[in-house]
Amino acid sequence: MASSSSNGGPAPLTGVSLALAAVALALGTFMQVLDSTIANVALPTIAGNLGVASDQGTWVITSFAVANGISVPLTGWLMMRFGVVRTFVVSVALFTLASFLCGIAWNLPSLILFRILQGAVSGPMIPGSQALLIMIFPPDKRSTALGVWSMTTLVAPVLGPILGGWISDNFAWEWIFLINVPVGIACTWICWRFMHNRETATVARKLNLVSFSLLVFWVGTLQLVLDTGKDADWFNSAHIVILSLLALIGFVAWLIWELHENNPVVDLTLFKSRNFAFGVIALCAAYAVFFGNNLLMPLWLQTNMGYVATWAGLAAAPSGVVAVFLTPFVAKISNRIDARIMATISLLLFALSFYMRSLYSPDIDFGHLILPMFIMGAAMSAFFTSMITVSFRDVAPHQMPAASGLSNFARITAGSFAASLTTTLWDNYETHALNNISGAMAGGGGGGNSGGSGGVDQVVYQLMQMGMSHAQAVAAITRQVSQQAYLLATVDIFRISSIIIVCLIPLIWLSRKAMANGQVHAAD
Repeated sequence: MASSSSNGGPAPLTGVSLALAAVALALGTFMQVLDSTIANVALPTIAGNLGVASDQGTWVITSFAVANGISVPLTGWLMMRFGVVRTFVVSVALFTLASFLCGIAWNLPSLILFRILQGAVSGPMIPGSQALLIMIFPPDKRSTALGVWSMTTLVAPVLGPILGGWISDNFAWEWIFLINVPVGIACTWICWRFMHNRETATVARKLNLVSFSLLVFWVGTLQLVLDTGKDADWFNSAHIVILSLLALIGFVAWLIWELHENNPVVDLTLFKSRNFAFGVIALCAAYAVFFGNNLLMPLWLQTNMGYVATWAGLAAAPSGVVAVFLTPFVAKISNRIDARIMATISLLLFALSFYMRSLYSPDIDFGHLILPMFIMGAAMSAFFTSMITVSFRDVAPHQMPAASGLSNFARITAGSFAASLTTTLWDNYETHALNNISGAMAGGGGGGNSGGSGGVDQVVYQLMQMGMSHAQAVAAITRQVSQQAYLLATVDIFRISSIIIVCLIPLIWLSRKAMANGQVHAAD
């Protein structure tokens, strides 16, 4: 384990040591990603138990997202200053402590405070685990390492709502956070045990406080806009307009400062690499579409199709199962195939899955509902492995922590934007579809009020003949029309998502050929 590699650094791990370290790193990633979604379905329970309104409970999600979004870009500086291993292990240990504090929170303010802490210390966990997995695997197995990393990153958001709903229904909501404690302790110990003597070189570089302050300002403000914009009716709210202007001003000021600073917090020169620029853009856009649809599917099933939270989560389960099954096989063939080809196949499968979902009908059964999710799982198995291989093709070993932190920051921000945009578009499309349906019902396709309401009146009369009261008949029609409108809005978004994914494919081919074997460097 301690032998040197050809480049002067420690040789890759082998055997049991490699297996245990890889599992521990994967668990670290899994915990962090899981905690970004696990509390979503438990918000009503948490708010009720803490004696606050449900809309106040959303700060449990927002506080974590804001703190995490701010801390991720600092990963590169932290790992350069303190070392990759030390930064990751301390991050996991503090995340475990913060999870325990969330589990014993006594009121909403204390829970929000501990969630801020949890998000702030979790920034280095995903890029850190990614960099360390690449470091401990031999070159011919690094596609396998990326496969392990991508599998946990994509499966955790799927399992989060299922696990959160199950825990809330059968145990106390506190266990949503407390389950991290034993996992975090084990992950911390194993990682330090097998990797403490593999620490990367450090550089005694001070944190640029001006750059960091500007980063905190614009990222925090933007995250608040994304998380609260929908409820505030976006730019119809003066509050959102002001926050958006502040975020824009802060971003421009930060960008100017970073580009003229010799000691930047975020290394924007990475975008000079053609592969990194096009790869990260395609990665973020595709992940945004995936994340938005991953949010939309259970939301539609629960609010309009009569599914409970657990079954809505189970509808997405096939994608995770297929991804887990296929990832090892995809990792093996990735060493022999251009990553651009693998990325193209992955994006085409994503597009096919979204298109199949755009064909959903009001009476769709569970079997046909989950069929596109099997296609989604196949797409997931190759997505991160290929996209990261393309993006990091020209990244030097010493730039790996900064590149990983920057790409993950962009991806998380894109996901946050997609979550807000998807739900907003969904409501807007539903309103448009509802108006069209109501107009068709009112006049057989465009008549005015005069004589046009006869169609609706006739349906009401028929329902009353079946034993319903007038109020019940009207309510039944309203519910049916609303469900139909939301279905049309849902399939419209699925169809648009399919088109967007296909349009991303040319970006992949603007980059240079990338092979997983030997093209992804360790952070040493």
